[in-house]
Amino acid sequence: MKFLRWLAVLVLLIVIVGGYVAYRLSQPYATFDSETFVDFAKGTTTMEMARFLERAGVIAHAWEFLAIRALEPKRALKAGEYQFNKPASAFEVYDRIARGDVFYHVLLIPEGSNMFDIGAAAERLKLFSSADFLQVARDPSMIRDLDPAAPSLEGYLFPSSYRLDRHTTPSRLCRLMTSQFREVWKQLNSNANVHDAVTLASLIEREARLSQERPMMSSVFQNRLKIGMKLDCDPTTIYAALLENRYRGVIHQSDLANESAYNTYRHAGLPPGPIANAGKDSLLAALHPDETGYLYFVLRPDGSGGHNFSRSIAEHQVATAQFRRANHRQEIEKSAPRRIPAGKKTRVRHGA
Repeated sequence: MKFLRWLAVLVLLIVIVGGYVAYRLSQPYATFDSETFVDFAKGTTTMEMARFLERAGVIAHAWEFLAIRALEPKRALKAGEYQFNKPASAFEVYDRIARGDVFYHVLLIPEGSNMFDIGAAAERLKLFSSADFLQVARDPSMIRDLDPAAPSLEGYLFPSSYRLDRHTTPSRLCRLMTSQFREVWKQLNSNANVHDAVTLASLIEREARLSQERPMMSSVFQNRLKIGMKLDCDPTTIYAALLENRYRGVIHQSDLANESAYNTYRHAGLPPGPIANAGKDSLLAALHPDETGYLYFVLRPDGSGGHNFSRSIAEHQVATAQFRRANHRQEIEKSAPRRIPAGKKTRVRHGA
């Protein structure tokens, strides 16, 4: 009888302890303020992970993490940096680390972004300062083997979505982006001069608003290059102003008269290097232009983003006049007072 009594007591104790442990492991816990980060290097042991989590205030006691490890010994725990921004149970914490739910920033770089845009985007994510990024991006050594004439990494920082941890440096980001460019360029399987193709693609990317117009726009630039005609590309004047840290959102007459080698209103031929980072479609358009006799283009007045293409200056002047008239009408409509239709009453509200 004594044995049975002691066995009953032992079973009761096991049930109580097990219930307590299950309760502790399922209760949300946090002693950090708004968020905390825990970084596990490769090779970190389970015991070390448990202690790091306890010190960071993510779990109450290291034994909780170790207890779950004993229950789930086959699940591999993943190295990396983890963000915790709300109370979570030890089970939830363990599950996140077993799934490898590591923290990363998503840096989205649209096609046509330049190195100034990329630096500003990285700074907004608080990865590093724009100035630090530009210092690395102005050094073309990463792509010197591909383009010995490149004045910087501009044009080779391929636009895409990048998953970055908090420890990403400007150098690492530039290497990721130039590596992505190399992959895309390899897919294009071209023997063309890389420098000229990438430079032309950057102009196409900045001018074209509709994807289907890119090969046609490419033909305009290439037709002009063949006859030695200046490209007169507005985005090149903007880029020249950016390099001189004086662009304020509008092209001025002084920008058009600027003697910068990037200003295609003053100098025939391509600029010294790319003015932006083109996507794959613009690279393809630079390599495979349409065969046309067009030398000019101007935006259509319908707001579609498409362009009117012309072979002669006379045709171009007509298209330009149409665009300006449409713009003028829109400005008048915006500034004109609203008319109230006859028979309609207006309501006047008083107070908040």
